[in-house]
Amino acid sequence: MNIAKNMEAIFVAALVVAASISNTFAAPAAPLEVASRTVVQAVPTAPAITIVVVGKRLTAAQKAKLAA
Repeated sequence: MNIAKNMEAIFVAALVVAASISNTFAAPAAPLEVASRTVVQAVPTAPAITIVVVGKRLTAAQKAKLAA
């Protein structure tokens, strides 16, 4: 078996082993502190805005005039 041919797989396997060993022995840098409970205040919402578009349809003569 040619080792140079499978060097990428060997590198990835070594990287996975090194990362798992590192995470096994790693300790947090500082002890974690539990944060106090946060209070969420409700923000008043604005009423929904309704837009109404009113207009008449163009007649055939007006459409022809615009197209010209």
